[in-house]
Amino acid sequence: MTDGNEVPASRQKVVVEHLYKVFGDDPEETIRRAAAGETKDRIYAETRSVAAVADVSFTVAPGEIFVVMGLSGSGKSTLIRCLNRLIEPTRGRILLDGQDVVAMDAEALRELRARKLSMVFQHFALFPHKTVGENVEFGLKVRGMPPGERREKALRALAQVGLEAYADVPPDNLSGGMQQRVGLARGLAVDPEIMLMDEPFSALDPLIRRDMQDELLALQEQLHMTILFITHDLHEALRIGDCIAIMKDGRFVQTGTPEQIVAAPADDYVAAFTRDVDRGRVFRMGRLSHEAPTVTPDDDPATARRRCEAHQVTGLHVVDADGYPLGILVRTDLVSAEGRALRDLMRPDFPAARADQELIELYGECAKGLPIAVLDETGRLLGSVDPLRVFALLAGNGGEGQASPSAEASAPLAAREQ
Repeated sequence: MTDGNEVPASRQKVVVEHLYKVFGDDPEETIRRAAAGETKDRIYAETRSVAAVADVSFTVAPGEIFVVMGLSGSGKSTLIRCLNRLIEPTRGRILLDGQDVVAMDAEALRELRARKLSMVFQHFALFPHKTVGENVEFGLKVRGMPPGERREKALRALAQVGLEAYADVPPDNLSGGMQQRVGLARGLAVDPEIMLMDEPFSALDPLIRRDMQDELLALQEQLHMTILFITHDLHEALRIGDCIAIMKDGRFVQTGTPEQIVAAPADDYVAAFTRDVDRGRVFRMGRLSHEAPTVTPDDDPATARRRCEAHQVTGLHVVDADGYPLGILVRTDLVSAEGRALRDLMRPDFPAARADQELIELYGECAKGLPIAVLDETGRLLGSVDPLRVFALLAGNGGEGQASPSAEASAPLAAREQ
């Protein structure tokens, strides 16, 4: 298993350690066989037991969207229900802010579900005999909140999903997409620290589904919740996930960022999922950026030429004292430039991109054949990207001859952004 999800101990919101869930009469023998690497089918044939979740471990940082993706029967829905013990784990530990969920008694578990965890289901799970507002208030009512206060919080949650005007109508009057927004509002109303989402958008039409993904990402920008999201759709996983785990037969076969999953599939199973992915929409410039070799206007052409040769680049960015780019020096222009000032040699029109831009937006800039400046929100230079690396990634070879977009490759830029 590839692990792109290393989180420092001080930042672990969710920790799952060696989790198993066995359905059947012989859990110990099933776990022993699963730990020995026997297949799910063979174990079932000989024990009539199934390890729906088999030795799964992962960590999630606060404010991260962690996506578990797999086909039907892979164990992903069982896994997420183990986290709040809607399904009882057979073995392993589940730590939320250091508290072991598996060891909690009934009262502590109720308190956890009421105050820290929310869950959004695939099929809305709304009460048809209650109004939209009453559905959203339900978790607050269970918590014992007074009617006036819970009504206020419910209206606030409905406003977050654009449905405040529908508070007093029955949910059957709403479209499927609107009903799912009510389910999301119900989860938000209790101010959860952790949101569990089990294929919440899979029953929706494609256009409505994309709108709901946009809605979730917009809410996450505001609320910074920790979200565990289950899906069978890789495009959805790539679009919303900070980290993705690919699950098969109860196990994680690969964990990593969207870029890592697409650029370097761990095996043929993962490769089959990623084969038809539009890489131009997965990779962002910030993930590909490396620290850019630069010069200042006071340097001389010989220094600039030596720096180009040392870093094997086709051009250098000229920056001021505060790190803002003034232009680019093309290597071929420096060959016979002795005695000339760099200000006279640099080209003020240079290819540039924001760190969050998708590659699909930058084909024209890449075609110029010069290093692309990656800029922060103020226009300061964060790094640069070789256009050949972009084309290699789009060709599907993971950037052969270049460093792949791994955690190591993105570390210099990530450190500068913090």
